[in-house]
Amino acid sequence: MYVMDRQGLAAAHAARRQDLIDSQVHSVALECRDDLLETSAVLDALALCHGSGSYLPRPYEDGPHPIPPDVELRTDASDVADQLVRHDQQHGRSATGDIPEPLENGCTDAERDAVRAYARREWIASRES
Repeated sequence: MYVMDRQGLAAAHAARRQDLIDSQVHSVALECRDDLLETSAVLDALALCHGSGSYLPRPYEDGPHPIPPDVELRTDASDVADQLVRHDQQHGRSATGDIPEPLENGCTDAERDAVRAYARREWIASRES
């Protein structure tokens, strides 16, 4: 959130202008979504370059063995895509519809693939519009 956004939000609050507060909050939510979408797209593209494969379990606890970089990258891509899913569900925002369920502990690789595919569809739709 930029300083100007905070100042605008504080000024709207001080003036008791709920319409301006709602507008500012909506604007910030859209910026957060854009950041999640862009980060998700970049991580997903990098993960796709490493091929398909498994993910780390959720929750993951560090152990004595090193984690293969491709597995860690796929896991990170799905975790960021999950944040996009949660954001879109909370704010009712999706360009493509069919928002998958958010990831939970013990989720399957197919569920992780689904949130990544959703983020990919959303990124493509954002570029087409």
